[in-house]
Parts: sequence; C-alpha cells; structure tokens
Amino acid sequence: MLRKIGLAIAGFSALLVLVLISAYLLTMPESLPEDSNSAQWLRPGPFSVGVADTVFVDESRGTTANNEAPSIASRTFATSIWYPEDGEGNYPLVLHSHGFVSERSDLAYVAQHLASYGYVVAAANFPLTSGATAGGPNANDLVNQPTDVSFLIDSVLNLSGGEKPFAGNIDASRIGLMGYSLGGLTTSLATFHPRLRDERIKAAVSIAGPSAGLVSKFYESTAIPFMMIAGTLDALIDFDANAVVIPERVRNSVLVEISGGTHLGFSAIAEPLLRFMNHPDSLGCTAVLSSLDEDPNAALIPLGTEADGIVLDPDIPAVCATMPTEKALHPGRQHMITNIAVLSFFDYVFDADPARQQDAYRQLSSSLASEFPEAKFRAATNQLPR
Repeated sequence: MLRKIGLAIAGFSALLVLVLISAYLLTMPESLPEDSNSAQWLRPGPFSVGVADTVFVDESRGTTANNEAPSIASRTFATSIWYPEDGEGNYPLVLHSHGFVSERSDLAYVAQHLASYGYVVAAANFPLTSGATAGGPNANDLVNQPTDVSFLIDSVLNLSGGEKPFAGNIDASRIGLMGYSLGGLTTSLATFHPRLRDERIKAAVSIAGPSAGLVSKFYESTAIPFMMIAGTLDALIDFDANAVVIPERVRNSVLVEISGGTHLGFSAIAEPLLRFMNHPDSLGCTAVLSSLDEDPNAALIPLGTEADGIVLDPDIPAVCATMPTEKALHPGRQHMITNIAVLSFFDYVFDADPARQQDAYRQLSSSLASEFPEAKFRAATNQLPR
C-alpha cells in the first residue's frame, strides 16, 4: 500500500514538473531576429562574469533608531560586486541603488549584462530602505542615501589586495550611477542635488524613479548625460508626472518609454515569476504602501525647497493612486529593452572608441524602437549627441 502511494505521489510530482516546464516554455517572451541590431546588444559580452559579496562600514555616520530597532553609531552596507573575470582592463564603475522595500539584487540581470561588457557594477543594501531593514523599511532615510552613494564609490575605488575581487583597475574618470524606483531618485539626488551631488559622476540612469517634484532648476548643477527608463503602466510611479517631463526639464537627457511596462516588471524577480499576472504592480503597491508614512512627501521635505528646484506639488499623483487594468507587457520583453538601453547608454558615454559610441547612440535612439514595438525614444532638444 505504501509503495503504491509513493508511486502515485512520484507520478503526480513528475506530471506537475512537466506541466510547469510546459507552461514556462509556452510563455517565453517573443525573441528577436538573430541578425537584428538589438539581438547583438542583448547577447552577453566577451567577458565571463564573477560576483563577490562584501561588507562596507561607514564609521563616520550613524543609523537612526527605526521603530523598535535602536540607533547605531555606523552605517553598514552588505554589497555585491559584478565584475569581468577574465580581463585586466581599466574598467568603468556603475553604482546601483535599489528600490524601496527591495534589495541590492533587484536589477542583477542588468549588472550581469554590464559586467559581461567590461563594467564593474556595485550595489549595496541601504541601512534603512531595504526590505530586510530591522524595524521595517523607512523612506525617510532617503536624505542620507546620496552620501551613502559617495561612500560606496570611495569604498570600491579603495579596494586592494585580497579584498579586490577583480583584476585590473577602475577608471575614476568613468563613474556612472543607476537606480531603480526610490534608487532612481537617489541617483538623481547624487547626480544633481546642489549640496549632495558627487562631482565624480559622469552619467546617470534612473529606472522608474520618482522625479515629479524635481523641476528644471534642480538639474542645473551639471550637464552630464542622464537617462530615464519608465513603463507606461507603472502603478507606483506615475509615468506622465515622472517620466514624460524629463526631456523638457533635463538638458542632455533621454527618455526610453516602454509601452505596457510596469513598475515590478523591471525587477529581477519579475521574470519568470510574475509573467503570469495580468498586472504585477498590485504586489508592489501592497508592500510599499504598508511601509510608507501617511505623508508620502515626508521623505522629500529634508532635501530642500523651491530654491533648490524641489517642489512638493499636491497635484502630483500619489503612489498607487490608480491601478491600470490593461494587460502588462511580458516582463521578459521589459528586461530585454532595459538591458539594451542601459548598455548602449553607458557605452555611448564611456566607450573610448568613437565608432562604438556612435553605434551605441544609434542603437539607443533608433534601432531599439524600430525592433521593439513597445519602445519609444525621446531626447532633450539641447545637447546630446556629441
């Protein structure tokens, strides 16, 4: 009897595995023609990729008390570094900032892709905004994160000996930032804020980052290239208020619009876990709203005033004010567009070969939209291409 039950369970388990595999294969994202320009940019680069985990501690600044969690005299950053394993070059550095209630691996697929093309990419869990925060994620610590970014850049640049996982060096003249959601806002602050910005940053990418409260004056501190990538069906960060405004407010900026793209669709976990949902942002809204203050603008108040280009407009759509009912774009397609856009943007800014720079801008500004019906490119009317 027990043997029959065991065989029945084994048979059911095997059938379930076959059903799941079939469902996975039948719902794969539509692929690109192999000879297309975008397919070439989507392929892994020439380097194999290594990932190393480390911990950086800033002893000069503290972490405030957070609900039942006591204050700490330092700020601690569990950090992952993606790097080219089989090279000894002079690499650009990209520092990634994660989203609220998220963690450092939320865009690991982009970090992996960049590293395969010769970038060193570092991402850390911020002390009070990651999903694993003691006492719960606290968005009010946003004001400290631009300085955290500077500390992390210093920490990676200072790696040496056995602590440095990659051969070769980082080119301190080629430092870029990338951020997702609240990390996108952190990126904008660390790049443009009149007092908090780091002058070493030469290019920046915000992915679904809040920006509605940052008016044109805010971006006057520097004219470095800036890119926003956003989805039109983002329920957390309203597309029109936060993304459409970028080309008109930020000189030297571009916007990559993803029709049908969602907020969670950018996250690493979305593919394949969320591909079966009509619209995955309902999950993100539940997690974020349960951790935000009653005043959603509370985190922005310490950052500055209208004199700094920070305007808290009460008419800006609140987080998760509406939930789109349209079917979301396949997250695999959203990942493809994001990978290509980020790589081509940073190559356009950082590659030493003018021909590669031109190819990168052509891919970003033309081929991406022509080969992905879901993608649209817009550029600021002043500056860009070189």
